[in-house]
Amino acid sequence: MVERQSDLFDAVLWLSTRAVGPSAVPVAATGLSDEALVAALPLANRGDAVALAAEAVRRRLSAAVPALEALCRRFKGFGEHRVISEQSVAVDALAALGGAGALTRILVDQVVEGPGVAGAVAAAALAGCKLPPSVCGKLLRHAEPAVRAAAARIGVPHRELVTLLVDLLDDLHDNVALAAACALGRMGRIEGRSLLLARLRVCATPELIEAIGPVADEACVVALNLAARANAALRDQIFAVLDDIGSPLASRVSRALESLPKS
Repeated sequence: MVERQSDLFDAVLWLSTRAVGPSAVPVAATGLSDEALVAALPLANRGDAVALAAEAVRRRLSAAVPALEALCRRFKGFGEHRVISEQSVAVDALAALGGAGALTRILVDQVVEGPGVAGAVAAAALAGCKLPPSVCGKLLRHAEPAVRAAAARIGVPHRELVTLLVDLLDDLHDNVALAAACALGRMGRIEGRSLLLARLRVCATPELIEAIGPVADEACVVALNLAARANAALRDQIFAVLDDIGSPLASRVSRALESLPKS
């Protein structure tokens, strides 16, 4: 126990006194104890942040979540005109470690700004964050298309957000319109169904299949049938969606698909 405390203290002392420029010797993240790795993260420079965060993710080190949040907060106010790499590394690692609470706080407190917001919102969507409607609404109105698209994946069934998502179906950027349609579909709203169906007919993806299930009509069932026949890797998901739809046509399609070869 004494030895582990010494490792922790040494890591903090070493990082607080070392150079932070590009000439600094990179930290050997794999050689640190869990406690030392966590202690090193909030003080990490650009190069070390990558190695330390990657090692925390490799170890599935949930104890690193507060340290990664602290690393991100350390640069609050410095990202108006460029992506801060330490923040980018931190939010990606938080998403990988399931740090939804930390990512929510980072977005609510506007810790990341400027061009780094898109990455932070994408990480929050990946982590399954549920942002307050006021924050999500602001992101859905963001000038950057990547932010709007990522925010749509965080959307919750709130009246104001549904209105914004419907408006985004006409967004000039295809990725934003599709993200909005998927969000509406997952909520059981039919406004984006025609767009989902058109995309499903062209290129089926797990996200499209998930989104179209709650709003599927007969045309959607036919499209799901064709997608399952064209791509065996999607069949299990499509079977599950057809089962949830539960219509007579969906049941017939499901039985017919069961007779297909497995690959």
